Amino acid sequence: MKSSIIRLVAGAVLWAATAAASEAPAAAEGVPNYTRVSGALAVAGAPSAETAARLKDWGFKTVIDLRTEGEGTAEEKAAVEKLGLRYVSIPMTPATFSLDDARSAAKVLDDPEAGPVLLHCASANRAAGVYAVVQALKGRTVDEAVAAGREAGLKNEAMVEAVRRVAAQAGAK
Repeated sequence: MKSSIIRLVAGAVLWAATAAASEAPAAAEGVPNYTRVSGALAVAGAPSAETAARLKDWGFKTVIDLRTEGEGTAEEKAAVEKLGLRYVSIPMTPATFSLDDARSAAKVLDDPEAGPVLLHCASANRAAGVYAVVQALKGRTVDEAVAAGREAGLKNEAMVEAVRRVAAQAGAK
């Protein structure tokens, strides 16, 4: 009986440690406009080189970078991959944002092995917009998706319009 209780407690501790390790941190000092939108996802602006070196320590497994090549993605890709983390590039702007971009991000976010994920752009605006359309893909209305995006950092009206356009293409009402 005593050994069963010990095994039960040990199992519970291991489960709790595993669950905690699969959550994005509540805060990430040095990451601009950081918002944890779910246990396994944070939306943010681009981390500095010093901050990027701490992503693994914070528990992240995957980084989705929405910046274009001209915004300095090569350095971050090298730094993230050097840490042994997965780096996914989905370069986009409000003008080029497409349903394929949102679906590419959703595919990574839906992968239980990917999390916790840091979804970022330069300021968090595009990242929050992609998050909004992912919410539309999951059945939220356009207005609900935009509201979720605004909570995550969606501010720029050009990106809001891009979210509305792409969410409508996804079939959101």
